[in-house]
Amino acid sequence: MDGIWKVLVFSVSAFVYLFFISKLLGKKQISQLDFIDYVIGISIGSIAAQWSTDDSTPFYYYLIAMSVFFVFDLLMTYAARKGLWMYWFFKSRPVVVIKDGKFDFEQLKKSKLSVNDVTGMARDKGYFDLNDVAYAIFETNGTLSILPRGAKRPVVAEDFDGVPVEKSTPANYIIMDGEISEYTLHQLEKDEQWLYEKLGLSGKKDIKRILFAAYDEQQDTFDVHYRQ
Repeated sequence: MDGIWKVLVFSVSAFVYLFFISKLLGKKQISQLDFIDYVIGISIGSIAAQWSTDDSTPFYYYLIAMSVFFVFDLLMTYAARKGLWMYWFFKSRPVVVIKDGKFDFEQLKKSKLSVNDVTGMARDKGYFDLNDVAYAIFETNGTLSILPRGAKRPVVAEDFDGVPVEKSTPANYIIMDGEISEYTLHQLEKDEQWLYEKLGLSGKKDIKRILFAAYDEQQDTFDVHYRQ
């Protein structure tokens, strides 16, 4: 009977501490689960499960082990917020697997996806015909984001006579968290001087004031959000 009570007490203790860690880590553990979050979540859960039934190991060993994973997650999240290159290092980059309606074979290989994988995820998004897809982006959390062709967007433009249908292009996130995306600039074949001139900025101090900026290549306009 003593063993049953020990398991009960250990299980409750593990649950309470796991709940405490989960609240501190935030909802990203379930809403934006990428590889690192997956590994940390599985590891902490496994430690908590072993804690529930192991009465031969001091309980504080499990507290220390779970805390180490918790601290690592906080440190990586903090580091990823300090610069885009750190974010890409820990989280990797989204991969464009369909561009202008065509598969990009090199990006498929890079992301270790097959055509069947992409078509299956597209069907899950409601796109059974790839002719309706302008861009498909494999996100860092393992999901597929799809930008439909211009005529297939809701409300469907082709339903209205005489309305021209514009070509669909993905948004260019050029500044995030006060950091310039060199990758986006390279894709646009632009440089930082062009960005400073377009936004009327004098230096990097002005860039730090910008929380987010997206560039619409077709309209040649920016959507800029400043820090409060």
